[in-house]
Amino acid sequence: MLKLPVQRWITARARIDSTVALPRHPPWKRKLASLSRWLHIYLSMASFAIVLFFAATGFTLNHQDWFIRQQRTTQTRGNLDARWLNGPDPRIDKLRIVEHIRARHGIQGAVHDFRLDDVQCSISFKGPGYEADVVIDRASGNYDITTTRAGFIAILNDLHKGRDTGTLWTSVIDISAILMASISLTGLILLLYLHKRRVSGIWVLAAGAVLVCVMYTVGVP
Repeated sequence: MLKLPVQRWITARARIDSTVALPRHPPWKRKLASLSRWLHIYLSMASFAIVLFFAATGFTLNHQDWFIRQQRTTQTRGNLDARWLNGPDPRIDKLRIVEHIRARHGIQGAVHDFRLDDVQCSISFKGPGYEADVVIDRASGNYDITTTRAGFIAILNDLHKGRDTGTLWTSVIDISAILMASISLTGLILLLYLHKRRVSGIWVLAAGAVLVCVMYTVGVP
């Protein structure tokens, strides 16, 4: 018979306590906490894949020697019309030469370098985990191609570094950096609202920063 009144009293007391607890923070602080929580959750979910990618490739990048056996080098020969290479330098159709080699040999990557001297022409193609060097004899139009494929892990490592990846992927790296910084800052703001964990959390944060500085000072030549 007493259970129902007791439950009502507990419920009423909880409502009173919750209403009394709210004014402890000004409205703008409550809005800041709510916004930080929302940003922290959804930015974390939106950037989960890219954060995991950079975490994993940070490890593989630190141990590149483990995957060096994946590298393969091939040699290929071909021929093009020598007249394309024997006009005055400004009149040489570089795009025509490059596209001919691409179409005939399936060359990937962007043109990194195109050099021309009195005897030969050299073209370098580069992409993530990939490199192709073409040397063309100007007199005959014969050329040799040396293609190096460093393997899947090397591709991931080059994507991590933004090496030979183009402007679009460079933008992805910039956006990823902004997302990770935002996640860290919103997490710190949320920590400041946890009264029971705030002091210990700040101490752990400071200890981690000091540890990194000590490891740099002691371990880096």
